[in-house]
Amino acid sequence: MGTQERTKGQAEEFAKQAEGGRSSFLGELLAYLAENKKWWLTPIVVVLLLVGVLVVLGGTAAAPFIYTLF
Repeated sequence: MGTQERTKGQAEEFAKQAEGGRSSFLGELLAYLAENKKWWLTPIVVVLLLVGVLVVLGGTAAAPFIYTLF
C-alpha cells in the first residue's frame, strides 16, 4: 500500500467521521473510558459530580436539608 493510497484512506475516514453526528460530553467521556480501559476513573468522576451537585444545591433553598446530611 503506497503513501498516496494510505493518505486517501485516511482522508475518507476523516470525512466519514466528520459527517457523523456530534456526541455529547457524557458520550465522549464513556468512549474515552472504554477505549483506554480507564474504568477505574468512573468512581472518581461520580464522586466529583456528586460533590458539585451538593455545592450547587448548598447555595439554594435546599441548603438546610443538605446540612443535615453532615
